[in-house]
Amino acid sequence: MRITSVTVRGTLVACVLLTMPAAAVEWTSFEGPARGFPALRDLADKKIADGDFTQWIDNAGLHTRITYVGESRRIEEEAVFRQKPELIQDAWVFREMRNGKLYRQFEVNLKSGIATARKQEGTELTAWSEKIDVEAGRAFVGYGVTLAIKGLQKRLVAGEHVELQAVGFSPKPRVVTIELSYGGLDRVRMSGRVLQGEHFIVHPKVPRIARLFVAVPDHHIWLTHAAPVTFLRWEGPLAEPGDPITRVDLLPGGPSEAAATVGTALSRD
Repeated sequence: MRITSVTVRGTLVACVLLTMPAAAVEWTSFEGPARGFPALRDLADKKIADGDFTQWIDNAGLHTRITYVGESRRIEEEAVFRQKPELIQDAWVFREMRNGKLYRQFEVNLKSGIATARKQEGTELTAWSEKIDVEAGRAFVGYGVTLAIKGLQKRLVAGEHVELQAVGFSPKPRVVTIELSYGGLDRVRMSGRVLQGEHFIVHPKVPRIARLFVAVPDHHIWLTHAAPVTFLRWEGPLAEPGDPITRVDLLPGGPSEAAATVGTALSRD
């Protein structure tokens, strides 16, 4: 439990916020095949790469693949999930090619607890491998965090702060606690349209001593306000804490602008 303060119509109010662990991510709306073409941009609206999102189901579970192709860069992120009895992530891999050569690759097998990393350092690829301690159904990586938020949306909008596990890379793999919270209803402009998005904040709870050596920024995820709930926008470092903050928009056309709190012109109804 923690106490914070917020301003409501000009009045400072103290609030008690409950931080509650998630025993499982309840999953009542099952994902099926899907295809999309998101855009990867910097925060100044410069397009970095065109994206291709594919989602499918087979006997191994739910698969997602996101590919970004830009000038001299190719980025791929793949993940595998189970949807019964709740949402559980089994695997994740991130791979970045630069000028046709592997620049870095991060991989997590959440069943075996093995996380590996490879990154170009000078002329050599440096490798790491760690046995990590993660709990099935509470550990999510990459796009898996977005799906977890979708499953927890009602709890978060109601004011709960939910803690999950994540696996981060710097570039060595390590398990971190992330706190999910609701940031409010925003107006999101992209591709010549104004959309309403529910804003969620992903806050890595890094030990104070570690913050002296590395800054780990929050991630921000927006889901559509209207049903069916789907991904709308993501902002954060691409793979490592020191990466520049980038933005992924659901709609690929420009222009793309920073989200703004909904005013009187847009209502939640």
